[in-house]
Amino acid sequence: MQKRRFTALLAGLVTSAALGLAMPASAQPYQDEYKLSTVLGEAFPWGWGAKRWADLVAEKTEGRIKIKVYPGTSLVSGDQTKEFTALRQGIIDMAVGSTINWSPQVKELNLFALPFLMPDHKAIDALTQGRVGRQMFEMLAERDVVPLAWGENGFREVSNSKKPIRTPTDLTGMKMRVVGSPLFLATFNALGANPTQMSWADAQPAMATGAVDGQENPLAVFNAAKLHTVDQKHLTLWGYVADPLIFVVNKKVWNSWTEADREAVTAAAQQAAKEEIARARAGISADDDKLLKEIEANGVAVVRLSDAERDAFRTATAGVYKEWAEKVGADLVKQAEEDIAKR
Repeated sequence: MQKRRFTALLAGLVTSAALGLAMPASAQPYQDEYKLSTVLGEAFPWGWGAKRWADLVAEKTEGRIKIKVYPGTSLVSGDQTKEFTALRQGIIDMAVGSTINWSPQVKELNLFALPFLMPDHKAIDALTQGRVGRQMFEMLAERDVVPLAWGENGFREVSNSKKPIRTPTDLTGMKMRVVGSPLFLATFNALGANPTQMSWADAQPAMATGAVDGQENPLAVFNAAKLHTVDQKHLTLWGYVADPLIFVVNKKVWNSWTEADREAVTAAAQQAAKEEIARARAGISADDDKLLKEIEANGVAVVRLSDAERDAFRTATAGVYKEWAEKVGADLVKQAEEDIAKR
């Protein structure tokens, strides 16, 4: 009797496969462990957010989905710009990724790196939490991934070992480490600097040896990475671009989970993202400047630009903004500008 039932069940499965019928997600085996890629470790808000997501998923799925976080983009040998491709191919199962690092594959993500587009955190929120953010998620969903939530690495400030930066001419000839994005090269070339693309793993040794003079990163990264110890003693708050993060899952992995577990993973991503953004913004405002004071206490001279001084940098990069706005998509950029103006 038991043998006949097994034979009937097997026949049914074969028939379903022959007819091309989709198997229910619950019938698909879960992996023992899912690989989650991120650039930075737990000492940084970015890496903390990834670990928080993994922990929340384990909790909300009662251990059915176990996630291991791989910082340093170690799953792609540290090459940040290859992370999105590896995610699409299934080499990586999940990621908390940077819009900057994924922009070579998804040109629309360059929107966030247009120089001086976003003046404050309300502007970031207007984009990521509004129609632009929804449109970005729709674009990503067409590329073999399922985006679930927006996080944040923060506004990128510029530092160096040579002198205070107050005007575009202060950057003339300065060797600057930048991420692997053509838009960043264009921006720093427009400012007269000598930009060099390199991974974050290579950046700190390069600063320590003087191979590069400076870099640009959010304040939380500057502090957690102890960049004052690699001679980054001049820091200018110019907020020229911000770096939203995206919590995503590979589409095949997503489709292998039950509907209930998908909902749990989504809820976990949204909670972790909200908490991560709060961490990324902590200590850098007029009301809460604890992080800035800590940076200054380490011997770093902090330059706070006036509106007129910041406008000089905006003017110097206006040509880059115009050129790249066309590459990103004129309609999308216009939409972003309108939403920021309404904030």
